[in-house]
Amino acid sequence: MADEPLYPIAVLIDELKNDDIQLRLNSIRRLSTIARALGEERTRRELIPFLSENNDDDDEVLLAMAEELGVFIPYVGGVEHASVLLPPLETLCSVEETCVRDKAVESLCRIGSQMRESDLVEYFIPLVKRLAAGEWFTARVSACGLFHIAYPSAPETSKTELRSIYSQLCQDDMPMVRRSAASNLGKFAATVEYAHLKADIMSIFDDLTQDDQDSVRLLAVEGCAALGKLLEPQDCVAHILPVVVNFSQSELLGQNYTILMDGNVPRTGDLSTHRTGVAVVVRFPELVRSGASRAGTGFQWSFAHRNWFTVEVRSPELGMEGSSTLELKSKILGSGLAILGESDRDKSWRVRYMVANQLYELCEAVGPEPTRTELVPAYVRLLRDNEAEVRIAAAGKVTKFCRILSPDLAIQHILPCVKELSSDSSQHVRSALASVIMEWLHYFMVTDFCLLLEATIEQLLPIFLSLLKDEFPDVRLNIISKLDQVNQQLLSLLRIGTGGFGLQLLSIYPYWQVNWGWGFFDDKLGALCMQWLQDKVHSIREAAANNLKRLAEEFGPEWAMQHIIPQVLEMINNPHYLYRMTILRAVSLLAPVMGSEITCSKLLPIVVSASKDRVPNIKFNVAKVLESIFPIVDQSVVEKTIRPCLVELSEDPDVDVEVEDFSRDADNISHHQN
Repeated sequence: MADEPLYPIAVLIDELKNDDIQLRLNSIRRLSTIARALGEERTRRELIPFLSENNDDDDEVLLAMAEELGVFIPYVGGVEHASVLLPPLETLCSVEETCVRDKAVESLCRIGSQMRESDLVEYFIPLVKRLAAGEWFTARVSACGLFHIAYPSAPETSKTELRSIYSQLCQDDMPMVRRSAASNLGKFAATVEYAHLKADIMSIFDDLTQDDQDSVRLLAVEGCAALGKLLEPQDCVAHILPVVVNFSQSELLGQNYTILMDGNVPRTGDLSTHRTGVAVVVRFPELVRSGASRAGTGFQWSFAHRNWFTVEVRSPELGMEGSSTLELKSKILGSGLAILGESDRDKSWRVRYMVANQLYELCEAVGPEPTRTELVPAYVRLLRDNEAEVRIAAAGKVTKFCRILSPDLAIQHILPCVKELSSDSSQHVRSALASVIMEWLHYFMVTDFCLLLEATIEQLLPIFLSLLKDEFPDVRLNIISKLDQVNQQLLSLLRIGTGGFGLQLLSIYPYWQVNWGWGFFDDKLGALCMQWLQDKVHSIREAAANNLKRLAEEFGPEWAMQHIIPQVLEMINNPHYLYRMTILRAVSLLAPVMGSEITCSKLLPIVVSASKDRVPNIKFNVAKVLESIFPIVDQSVVEKTIRPCLVELSEDPDVDVEVEDFSRDADNISHHQN
């Protein structure tokens, strides 16, 4: 009985040595149960050291161990003894398997956030330093994720040392370490004092954004938004904005350059006399923004005004003699791009992809004016990037970006790009745009954009309609799945718009109905289509009647008999005569589609009954409808029903019914019979 308390640890040790990985895994997952059986003191004295020594196991077992230790503070006696959990986790931070290291770092952060400040200084900060100085890169990778826990409690001298160590990790020979440092920079920066944030952290950030590995640069860019929110707007503009703007550039720089061979800068005032040698004038906006050195092989670049430089040919072999104007221009452009180097462009589309994902978050950090002058042009470049993946990312953020802008900026700069993307050669770009276009339209509908709607509707609706008719199913699906977001706004716009605008907007709906079937019409659009038949704008009522015809043609007479005809016929008794005239127009359009049988049994009786209407215009339109129907029906129906009705109308005493016209209609019927 005296040996009974030893039994659980004996079972654990025995199972951990078992060849069966499942038994070893089950044993690790029972650590909390075993710890309760051992008690807090024996757990600290026996169990934790055992785990520290037995870390050479399958990754699945080590992963489970790292996870269990993260919640082990209650089993070792509380936060005052939390430091005993650090050694086994420190060992796990150096293993080769990434998921094990990540889980160990996560558990260390959880434990460190609960430790007393004195224990952090005594145990946690030295652990971070040891990992950062580890011989294997795996330890240094793990160290990067712990600085934000260690730094706040560190004394001032240790803080200086920690910032220095982190800077060294950002310059580590191993790209994996630099990637980890870049991805954790935002968390570390959030704990650093503002003065050191501007100096030390921004210096680290600049180094990472110029790393020769695109995977490091893109992770640095991913943290731009987080860093920007920590800085004052003016500091964000100074440190973050140039990086983001530069990274938004594709490889195709120099497309905005201009070379004037006459040596005149287009500005007010005279230039200083050129030095010896042939000089030309070059407009090169990217070079101005980069702040790059103005020295190039064979040329001397001198800033003149705004985006303009004077470029003096210094090498005889590059002069005018022996070179055509085109050749000289090419050499000058090459010199400018060489000066520009990598500071103002990034060849990796992955970096620009990350910029496209992060750009909108910087708008609030930098303020409205830098957004207008710098971020909007950068976003436009990303929307027009030569890589489809970058355009996909940029298109997916179009709504979020536009919410930050004023409507006039969105219309002027973003709307033309969206129009281009709606017909992009990549179906995935169109799909990304379609996934946000409904939110984009909804946003504009609930802002002051309605005041500008008439001026932009010619651009908006073709975009919308193009995506609705896209041959790629995912594009149409991404629009239709967001339909509820704009249904009410579209109906409101139909009410407030002019006839021409309402007509264009209404023309969109049949594509939804045709593409998405009967159930969709019943659930979402049926009531709207019927409501449009009673709109106060005539062109909208006419478009609604034509839409019903198109639906009947697409789905067939049987479907139309069930979903359209009953609702249409109910409206013939509407007290407003204009709406009754619309129903007659709808009947005349539906009759050829529905065929003779349904026309005779359902539509014709309604038309004949309308001939008794008290409004002369209704009677006149009844005659027009009857005349359009008689080619559809049999001669017997013409003789028994249509002709008597027309004759009766021709004898109507009301002069407004235009008796002569109806007499002529009756004659036409007789001629047709003969």
